[in-house]
Amino acid sequence: MLTRRLFASALAVLTGGTVAVVLLQPHAATAERRGQAPVVIGHRGASAHRPEHTLLSYEAAIAMGADYIEPDLVSTKDHILVARHENDITGTTDVAAHPEFADRRTTKTVDGRPITGWFTEDFTLAELKTLRAKERVPDLRPDNTAFDGVAEIPTFDEVVRLAQRHGVGVYPETKHPTYFDSIGLSLEEPLLETLNSNHMRKVYIQSFETANLRELRKKTRLPLIQLITFGGAPYDWVAAGDQRTYDDMVKPEGLREVASYANGIGVDTRRVVPVGADGKVTEPTTLVQDAHRRRLDVHVWTIRNENSQLPLDYRLGNPASPAFPRATGDVMGWLTRLLDLGADGAFCDDPAMGRAVVAKRTS
Repeated sequence: MLTRRLFASALAVLTGGTVAVVLLQPHAATAERRGQAPVVIGHRGASAHRPEHTLLSYEAAIAMGADYIEPDLVSTKDHILVARHENDITGTTDVAAHPEFADRRTTKTVDGRPITGWFTEDFTLAELKTLRAKERVPDLRPDNTAFDGVAEIPTFDEVVRLAQRHGVGVYPETKHPTYFDSIGLSLEEPLLETLNSNHMRKVYIQSFETANLRELRKKTRLPLIQLITFGGAPYDWVAAGDQRTYDDMVKPEGLREVASYANGIGVDTRRVVPVGADGKVTEPTTLVQDAHRRRLDVHVWTIRNENSQLPLDYRLGNPASPAFPRATGDVMGWLTRLLDLGADGAFCDDPAMGRAVVAKRTS
C-alpha cells in the first residue's frame, strides 16, 4: 500500500488535555496561497469503486492518493463506533438475509423522520460483525456489486489504525448526534477516546449539527468542520425550536458565529456554484471568500464521477445511451472549477480523480 506524508494540516503536539493535539488556526488565504495543496478526502473511502465504508473502500482510497479517508460514525448497542452512512443498515448490509435478526426490524424516528429497518444501536458489535456490506446504490454503480458479501462493517478503531499504517488522515463525521444522545449512546466521547488512544493527529471532525461541535471545541483542539447542506437546518436547531437555517449560517454573520467554534466549513458544491433550473451552473457565490475572511477553510462535497451526479455543463457522452447516467463525465473539469474559486479541499468518491487534479495544479 501507498504510504503518504501529509503536509496539508498544521498540527502540533500539546501536552495534556483530552486529546494531545492542536491545530493552528488557518490563514484566511486559500490553501494554495498558503503553499499547501488542496486536500483530497476519500468520501466514504473510494466509494466510486468499492462499497462505501468498508476497509476495501478505504484501502482503495489510500492507494488512489487520498490525503484523508472519511468514515461516517454511528454507535452499536454496546457503544462501539462503527463506520456506516446511517444507523439504518437495511440498504448497506445483508441483514435482511439473516433470519436470526428478523425480529430486530422496527420503525424509529431519527431527526424527525420515521424510518423502518434495522439499526446499528440494536446490535452488539459481535452481532454486526456477522453481517456483510453491500453496495448502497447498485443501479448507479453496478460494478461495485461484485464486492457484495465480502467486507465486514469496520469499527472506527480499525479505520484509524488503517490510516495510521499508511500515513493518511481520518475525517470522521458524527451522524445524528442529537438522536444518539437521546438514547444514551453519545458519539463524541468514544470518538475522542479512539483518536487519543491511537495518538491520531491527522484529523478533521465534522458534523451537520452545531451543538456537538461546540461541545467538542471544549474538549479538543483538533480541527472541527461545520457541514452545510444546500437546504434545511441543523437538526439540533430544529429540535430546540430555533428558526434559523443553513441559509442563515452562510451569511457573513452566520460565518462569524461558525468561526467561534469551528475551523472550516464543508459545503454542498451548490453553495459555491449554484445550478439553475436547466441543470447548468450559474454565477459563483461569494461563500468561499466570505469564509476565508473569517479564517474558515472550505471543503466542498461531493465530487462524483457519474454524469447524473454532475451539472449539465460537465456531462459527457450520448444522452440517449442507457449507460449515460452512470458514465464518467468531466469530473476533473468540475473539480478544477471549484478549486479555481478557492476551495481548500474536496470530498471525492474517486480520490484518484481528485489527486490528478491537485497534482496538475501543483506540478
